[in-house]
Parts: sequence; structure tokens; C-alpha cells
Amino acid sequence: MPFASKQQVLEVLRSTNTYFMEKWPDTGKPIYTTRWRPSNIWTRAVYYEGLMALYAIDPDRRYYDYAVDWGTKHQWGLRNGVETRNADDQACGQVYLELYELDKQEERILAIKKNIDFVMHSGKVDDWTWIDAIQMAMPVFAKLGVMFGDPRYFDYMYQMYSYSKNEEGGGLYNPKDKLWWRDRDFVPPYQEPNGEDCYWSRGNGWVVAALVRVLTLIPADEKNRSVYVQDFKDLMDGVLKAQRKDGFWNVSLHDPTNFAGRETTGTALFLYGMAWGINQGMLDAEVYRPALEKGWQALVDESVHPSGFLGYVQGTGKQPKDGQPVGFSTVPDFEDYGLGCFLLAGSELYKLLEDDR
Repeated sequence: MPFASKQQVLEVLRSTNTYFMEKWPDTGKPIYTTRWRPSNIWTRAVYYEGLMALYAIDPDRRYYDYAVDWGTKHQWGLRNGVETRNADDQACGQVYLELYELDKQEERILAIKKNIDFVMHSGKVDDWTWIDAIQMAMPVFAKLGVMFGDPRYFDYMYQMYSYSKNEEGGGLYNPKDKLWWRDRDFVPPYQEPNGEDCYWSRGNGWVVAALVRVLTLIPADEKNRSVYVQDFKDLMDGVLKAQRKDGFWNVSLHDPTNFAGRETTGTALFLYGMAWGINQGMLDAEVYRPALEKGWQALVDESVHPSGFLGYVQGTGKQPKDGQPVGFSTVPDFEDYGLGCFLLAGSELYKLLEDDR
């Protein structure tokens, strides 16, 4: 059976995105779970990252207008103001900066630039104490460095990344397994029930996405680029070894017994990295393409509902037991970021298929 055509990939991306846009017509509406949260938090920012990736391959004006309306409803601001140090607050900046490049209205970048400048002026580099933060904030530094031709943004983000990788909790990256612990709580002696280290699927997926987005942005001669390239290749090797036979990844990469089963978000982020790596010639297509195709087919066949709703999305949290249960019909506490991950993966896969002859 031949793998999906690019048109089939585009159709499923449109279907899942339409479901979400119709469910959330008001882009400024707060999100209620256990309490009210403004809709410019990280979960929604990740969705809009995916939407902008979809817009790049399927330039439907509705997508652009929906994203601009979101920024406008929040006055292009950050949840906790311009002196926040929380990467979850800064994630929206990735989308604001991208929208600014499409229409250079200063209001779109004032708050996020002021915030990142504030962080850099502090000299403090230990903000990213959990690996999700790397994806939420690091591409913002990269984008500002490119937009303003200022390598200080590149240098500062490298210091912050290096701190998380090598120093936080003794270093959150394990070169032996080529995977990341989510935060210091999971660095050994912490163990999973089967005695293995706890490598949370989506957390590692966030690092994959961060490296993809940063490497897409920074110049070829950026002095730390080679470090990011090697880290990306190593991480993808660690990820590849953990793929399930059905194409998905477990929530706990090295313990399939701890809240076992399919999980969409980590899977989608890993596929995003694989597709991008193949497209860039950084990953061997003969090695990674079978895993990519198996994973994408699994997502489409097992996660996507006829309505466009995505199943098997683990809710928010930091480890396998959080956001459970994870099932085909289970609605997570936030529906947005899972779709964002899916749109990122599918949009990058579409580019790969576009090159097929």
C-alpha cells in the first residue's frame, strides 16, 4: 500500500484544524480547566506555531486572520507582562514575531522584544529549569537575533540552553541514552517502575522542536550551530530506538509498562523532527523515513476522528502519570497544543512529499 500523497496529508491537516477553529471562534476567549487562563498561554501558542506552519504550505487567508485576531485580542502582550521570566509566557512571541515579518506593525513585537531584552539585561541564565521551556522560549531568541542582526541573542540563548543541558540538576541531558530528563526531579536516582530512567515523551519532543526551529532560523555560520546540529542528530537517534512497533511512542520512552499505550503529542513532535531532518539532509532517509511513515500513518489511522478531533493526546503535566487517561475519545484538559504538534509534523512531511518524483 503506497504511503500518503501530499494532498492526503494536506486534507487531514485541514480537517483537524477546521475542527479546532470552529470550536474556538473567539480567539480571545479564556480557557477554563481547573481555573481560568488567558488564551495567550503556551498551549495556545503551540497551536498557532502549527497553524503558521500550515499557512506556509496552504496560504488560506483565514489562518492568517485567525492568528492576527489572537494577537490583537491580547494586545500582542505576554500573560505576566514584559518582566516575566517564565518561558511559558514567552511562547506566544514566536507567533507574534512571525506575524510581524508578514506585516511589519511595530505593536506586534514591542512586548516580546522588551521582555527578552529584560531577560538578557539581567545576566541570569538559569530560567529553563524544565526542558519544555527550551521550545517555548529558545526560538524567540533565535528569531530576534536574525531580525535585528544581533548575535547577542544567539549568545544568550546558547548560555541558557547550555545551562539546562549541562548544569541544571547536574545536567538534564543524558549522553548515554541520548535523551533528556524532564527536570531535576527525574534525574537518577529517580527510576521508572521497570528500573529505567524516566524520559518523558513530550518533554523530549519539545527539545526536538526547539532544535528544529532554532536551526531553521540561525545563520549557517552561527558559532554554536554545530553543537545544536550534533545534539539534534543524537537526540533523534535516541528517539528512533524508542519507537513502538505500531509507529507511536509511549509516554515513558524507556518504560512501556508505565501508563502504556499510544500517545499523539510526543509522537507528532518526533515525526516533525524526522521530516525536517530528512528534508535538510541531516538525517539518513533510509534509516528515518520508514519510522516517519509508520508513525504518520499510525497518527492518521488511530488518532484522527472523522470530526477532526485528535485522540490519544496526553493532557498537561510533566511525567507519564499526568494528564491520564490517554485514549482515543479522551478529551485532554487543553486541546490546542496537541493539534499544534500535529500540524507541525504534517506540514514538514508535506514538504518532504513535495520533493518526491
